[in-house]
Amino acid sequence: MLLAIDIGNSNITTGLFQNGLLVATRRATTNRAASPDELELLVEGLLGLDMVDLRGIASIACASVVPGLTSALESVAVRRDLALVLATAGRVPLPIRVERPDEVGADRLVNALAAARLYGTPAVVVDLGTASTFDAVAADGAFVGGAIAPGLEVGVDALAARTAKLPRIELRQPDRAIARDTAGALQAGAILGYQALVAGLLGRVRRELADTTGIEPEAVVAILTGGLARAPWVAGIEGISTIDPDLTLKGLSILHAEVTGGEPIEAGLG
Repeated sequence: MLLAIDIGNSNITTGLFQNGLLVATRRATTNRAASPDELELLVEGLLGLDMVDLRGIASIACASVVPGLTSALESVAVRRDLALVLATAGRVPLPIRVERPDEVGADRLVNALAAARLYGTPAVVVDLGTASTFDAVAADGAFVGGAIAPGLEVGVDALAARTAKLPRIELRQPDRAIARDTAGALQAGAILGYQALVAGLLGRVRRELADTTGIEPEAVVAILTGGLARAPWVAGIEGISTIDPDLTLKGLSILHAEVTGGEPIEAGLG
């Protein structure tokens, strides 16, 4: 059994793969200051929700954007005698054509790998999390860069924190852009404005990718993933080809299989 771990700035997401099939996912809030012992307890707790523990894990594949937790996980793997595959620019098996590959987030590279292997190229991966990332995959499967914008929840939290009378709102699709109360106005600005931001940047990235290959922008696959990918309002974002909330976990399974010769992914495209 493979344990895939995506360590993000806001959440740690785990996925259990049995013979290449994704059988369970769990999520917890990221504690960036967690010690190896605390991280081990967290992972064991998440596994326990599915009646599994680390003794039943054959190996771990991880993408992390929190260096302290990367080191903590390495310590846990050594202590528990677990093989660990870390996603890095030098290890993810795809060309990386940017100026400083080592600065690219591991999750972005893993997403690009999963997009190329599961959905085809050229492609754009839109990952809606703490940040909103737009990752471009060229026709030959290379990661060629992208764009990064603030995440929706970051913007909403900042607005509530920096104003005296604007409350924290529920993130749901409003009926109209011209609202008649403050909460409705905030929802219109947050949700409709964010949908427009994502659709606009996605359209620009698709056009630029299409120009390099001589195809129509609509032929560039656009995959939506990330912590907000299951929110009902994401269906209102124009230009999305498919929604795959588990894309990063699947990418880690693919990485593990290609690096170690393990079971190929059979998780499908859901």
